Amino acid sequence: MTDDCRQSTICGNAAEPQLRKGISVTAQQGEPADWTATELVAAYRRRELSPVDATQSVLDRIDSADGPINAFCLTDPTEALAAAKASESRWRAGAPLSALDGVPTSIKGLLLTRGWPNLRGSKSIDPNQEWSIDSPVVARLREGGAVFVGQTTTPEIGWKGVTDSPRTGITRNPWDTSKHAGGSSGGASAAVVSGMGPIGIGTDGGGSVRIPGSFCGVVGFKPTYGTVPNYPPSPFGTLAHVGPLTRTVEDTALTLDVITGPDSRDWSALATPNVRFSDELDTPLTGLRIAYSPDLGFASVDPEVAELVRNAVDILKSLGAQVEQTDPGFDDPVWAFECLWFSGAAKATEHFTAEMDPDLVKATEQGLTYSAQDYLEATARRMSLGVQMGAFHETYDLLVTPTMPIAAFDATVQVPQDRAADAAQQFWPSWTPFTYPFNLTQQPAISVPCGFTSAGLPVGLQIVGPRHADVRVLNAAKRYQDATQWWRSRPTFP
Repeated sequence: MTDDCRQSTICGNAAEPQLRKGISVTAQQGEPADWTATELVAAYRRRELSPVDATQSVLDRIDSADGPINAFCLTDPTEALAAAKASESRWRAGAPLSALDGVPTSIKGLLLTRGWPNLRGSKSIDPNQEWSIDSPVVARLREGGAVFVGQTTTPEIGWKGVTDSPRTGITRNPWDTSKHAGGSSGGASAAVVSGMGPIGIGTDGGGSVRIPGSFCGVVGFKPTYGTVPNYPPSPFGTLAHVGPLTRTVEDTALTLDVITGPDSRDWSALATPNVRFSDELDTPLTGLRIAYSPDLGFASVDPEVAELVRNAVDILKSLGAQVEQTDPGFDDPVWAFECLWFSGAAKATEHFTAEMDPDLVKATEQGLTYSAQDYLEATARRMSLGVQMGAFHETYDLLVTPTMPIAAFDATVQVPQDRAADAAQQFWPSWTPFTYPFNLTQQPAISVPCGFTSAGLPVGLQIVGPRHADVRVLNAAKRYQDATQWWRSRPTFP
């Protein structure tokens, strides 16, 4: 924890959580901190585990493991245990509020959470003000009885693909703490893979749940834009999605069942889905038409990553999918993305007065160079890309690619060292070519673990669907997950 983090005191004996009447821990399953949300809820239903004991296990894991990782900028054990106690009572009465009642959950530091300062990784935001509002996703989770264990780190205003900031420092990868965890939801992904809560809520404006999902070896899902409502509006406009990071696709679906649907504060939110995501994960892939693009026609991919993704594609074939290697046919849309993104960064920081991330300063300076005509041109290119991908999905049900062209890199730099000498590759989109195109188009996209490099670092497979085909994306990810064991891997701690 950094000096800027606020941590309440854990009440009671953290080392010896008390079992309550009618509740017992199934010891052979390991520590509850290592269970998935699906496993926890099943144990609550069978009265084999209390939400209080699960929450205490997660809090203990945070205490023991988060020091070198720095996934959390705020924890609130007192409130978490009180919420877990209330959940325990509901489960005893057979009246849980939702499928996530009692599940320890973390919230990214960009999302308003009542009672917690929302500092967004910045020294320019005053913590001494009223914090009385929940963002829509937090409100839904609170209404559903989820247990909030803490707030996870983010780069300043969530602007980049790694997680470090002037306020909270560097968030490191649990598989190798010399490496980045990815970003901007790096704190959430590092927490999930480390057993510091099976669900982390993140945001994704250019890959910010999928990048850390790939780097940390967890599931990161960006739903169709508007599926999960957001408030306040993001400075990055309709590029920014809200989505979960979890250990399994089942947990992702459970989370979506709780957090989707309109909110009056979000003018662009979609209607409530007409399905329960968790009921739609078992359709065979037989006959599904999948396009496999190893590089989108323009990206440079590390050979180890490329091989692991090819192996994953072979598994999809073995499951009955009809796979064809082909590119969607668009040029790199990085100019359009950076025009929209850096303009948003410039607007978001126009009143900042304290020390800022030096690279964010450079990005805002670039953002200020764009004209209104540039912004409209970027928007036009974005719309054209959306039309092109819509036509592409008339032929192909899904597109699969690497999530990232590389594995996690040195946590002390902002771009991989082999790209540092190229002046055109100084900002984070230069090394995330597979993620931001699908924020421009607002399509659903998921990253699922598909293996490890020889250095022991995770690699992700990205599955992209047409707009509103979230169920199709989740189902394919679940079928792939069930045919592999990568998702079971966890880093070890002293």
